[in-house]
Amino acid sequence: MSKVAVVFWSGTGNTEAMANAVAAGAQEKGAEVTTMGPADFGAAAVAEYDGIAFGCPAMGAEQLEEAEYQPMWDEVKGELSGKKIALFGSYGWGDGEWMRLWEDEAKEAGAELAAESLMINGAPDDDGEADCRALGAALA
Repeated sequence: MSKVAVVFWSGTGNTEAMANAVAAGAQEKGAEVTTMGPADFGAAAVAEYDGIAFGCPAMGAEQLEEAEYQPMWDEVKGELSGKKIALFGSYGWGDGEWMRLWEDEAKEAGAELAAESLMINGAPDDDGEADCRALGAALA
């Protein structure tokens, strides 16, 4: 059984809804899933998991949330070489620049993207929830 972490930050609940569906998709594939916020995850925890889903909405000028999520990401990305990960988040404006920059950082760190990163405008509808479940399944 694989161990999967779903590490997310959500300001409005949209990314939290995505995280719950990602976790459900991984569980449906038999993974043991732990869901947590950025304060509960750090570089030392990376090795404990076979796969990690990182979720954060677009903030400000299309960037990761700066107070909690960005510091955690900066700490863990140096430990991601060869690690299977997935990236997801909601947005309300822009064209997804925050996700492209995030993907680039993950690839530069040597992470292996388990699936195409997932962006959903606003709250996930039924199709969006299915996409989140598929992301979790790919990570498991």
